[in-house]
Amino acid sequence: MVVRRRRKSRKLRGSRTMGWGSIGQHRKSGSRGGKGAVGMHKHRWTWVIKYFPDWFGKRGFTRVNPAHQPIVKGINVGELDELAYKLMIEGKAVMEGDKVVINVTKLGFNKVLGKGKVTRKLKVITPEITESAREKIVNAGGEVVLLGSKEG
Repeated sequence: MVVRRRRKSRKLRGSRTMGWGSIGQHRKSGSRGGKGAVGMHKHRWTWVIKYFPDWFGKRGFTRVNPAHQPIVKGINVGELDELAYKLMIEGKAVMEGDKVVINVTKLGFNKVLGKGKVTRKLKVITPEITESAREKIVNAGGEVVLLGSKEG
């Protein structure tokens, strides 16, 4: 086969349609196989399989009513320990004997989490608490009162 000395693209530089004419061929969406996602189940199926295998179908599930899902707003015991003095000044915590009484629900939280150190004796009133948080409070000489339950 004869080698092309001059590239075709060099010859056709400057022309708007590169030698195909302004009407018809190589001009509209027909040359592309359709507009947008046309042909994804037909002539572009191999492209879908190769580059976007997850293009079609569904994954996972959608909750019917996400409003029923409980929203956990947690605070760590370390933060409670650090904030205890400030909360007493603001009147959001009180002293009961040698313990600082903190009602977590009044601060806008509904669960006490176990990150941090407890250096003060705290009496924490909360709806929920993790085991590690309870352990740290009790080991520091404090106590935990669970709201809505009989244990304390």
